[in-house]
This record gives sequence, structure tokens and C-alpha cells, in this order.
Amino acid sequence: MTMTTTYIAFFFTVVLLVTTAYFIMGGIPLLTLSHDTPLDGRFIRRFFEIYYTCALVGAVGATLSYAAWGRPVFALGAVGIACGVLFLRRNILPAMARLGASIQASDPGAIAGFRRVHTAALLANLVQLLLVVWGILNISV
Repeated sequence: MTMTTTYIAFFFTVVLLVTTAYFIMGGIPLLTLSHDTPLDGRFIRRFFEIYYTCALVGAVGATLSYAAWGRPVFALGAVGIACGVLFLRRNILPAMARLGASIQASDPGAIAGFRRVHTAALLANLVQLLLVVWGILNISV
């Protein structure tokens, strides 16, 4: 394969690493918000919508570029990341929307529930970052 394919694969790997690290570092301070207003919930939900979109683009790009480079193990790993991102997007965002509406309706447990979902989303991002780093370090190129 050409060097171009290699560089594209490395580019998308860096996209995954930077995107995930950036959103972890940006999401942790958001835990300090009181989560008691609709604006807090909408902002955090939008933050994760953007993250999941960026992570999905990075994972799909990595999948295609690793496949073109002839590295099927890396391509399968990137497919796994893409599937994980889709799973989280389909579960985390609706939970945030539902809990945000409950906060607005003054449900006393909704704020704690929203914080738990927010924390779970950040932990999932951390796991994703660790998996990408582990894969880079342990799978022979």
C-alpha cells in the first residue's frame, strides 16, 4: 500500500485520540454544573451529541483507512469503536433528554439521575480512550 494510506490511517487514529481526550477533559468540569436548569441539561446533551458525531466520523474514517492499508485487526478495532459510539449515542442522549425533561418538571431524583448518566458517558469515553491507546501499543503494525 502507499504511504498516503498509512498517513490517512494515522490521521484518523489521532482524530480518535484527540477527540476522545478533549471531550473527557471538557466533560469533567461540566459535572460541577448544578444540572438544575433546562439550559444545563441541553448544553451537556449537545456537548455529547457533538462528541458522538466527531467520534463516529473518526472511527469510520479509521475503519476505512485501516482496511485500505491492509490492517484488518485495526479496522476491526475501529469498527468496534464505531459500534460502541452508536450504542452510547442511542442510549445516553435519550436518557439525558428524558432526565432533562424530568428536571424541568421538578422531579427530585432527576438531577441525580442526570449526573449518573453524565458520569457514565464520561467513563465510557475514558474506556474508549484506553482501548484505542492499548490497541496502538499492543497490536503489531
